[in-house]
Amino acid sequence: MSMGIKKIGVLGAGVMGAGIAQAAAQNGILVVLRDIKDEYTDGALARIEKQLTRSVEKGRLTEAEKAAALVRIEKTTDAGALHDVDLAIEAAPEDMGLKKQVFAEIDSICKPGTIFATNTSSMSITELATAVKRPGLFLGVHFFNPVPVMKLVEVISGGSTDPQILPEVFGFVERLGKTPVHVKKDSPGFIVNRLLVPYLNEAVRLMEEGVASPEDIDMAIRLGLNYPAGPFEMIDTGGVDLTVAVLDYFSQEFHDSGYAPRGTLVQMLSEGRTGRKAGEGFYKY
Repeated sequence: MSMGIKKIGVLGAGVMGAGIAQAAAQNGILVVLRDIKDEYTDGALARIEKQLTRSVEKGRLTEAEKAAALVRIEKTTDAGALHDVDLAIEAAPEDMGLKKQVFAEIDSICKPGTIFATNTSSMSITELATAVKRPGLFLGVHFFNPVPVMKLVEVISGGSTDPQILPEVFGFVERLGKTPVHVKKDSPGFIVNRLLVPYLNEAVRLMEEGVASPEDIDMAIRLGLNYPAGPFEMIDTGGVDLTVAVLDYFSQEFHDSGYAPRGTLVQMLSEGRTGRKAGEGFYKY
């Protein structure tokens, strides 16, 4: 197992960034958690501490292990703090321009051997790699939410990714107690979201056609396929905005209008209903 990656940078202190930082810190890896405002990194640290406290209460961690994990996380708004990281993981929102901007900023800051990784759930690794001068050291490392719990990580090779960096990244993922799968071809949505998001869209189509209610569709999927959650529950949890963004991206990249988001999703988004708050999604919690 690789021990080469000892310090990582996490760019973005949202749900995914905080989760990646927590998973790494709990497994002995130093973390520089960077965002553009102190309030974002402060909020992330508070969420991480809350999660670790819960683990202590459940007997999964000791107080000493919790304290050690928190000490390993350095929060900052200064991109310069990433100068010596072995791996820089971008966890910004699903916006191609924003993600490229993040990588362009750190390209000249990080040391020559730093591996660049994006946590994008669907976007082109090859296109994102154009933001840096060393595309051979660029790849996708797609974690799943909630990061500390979910075991899968998709490791995606871009068109220019040097295969020699893969063992290093696989070793890092395994050190976190997770299972990497290699996506050999850089294709929109990779494995999981390529299958999942059109399925979510099709569930909305069933509802629109009056075939069944969201509640009954979810019940059918949970009991008939033994899935832990139904499609409408998943849309509400992940967010209508993310579902629409991925479907729009698929529609453009594959030149196939069949991937276009259903009208109900577009309408919900236009009304500001992301699904993540009570009463905004398909269920009124």
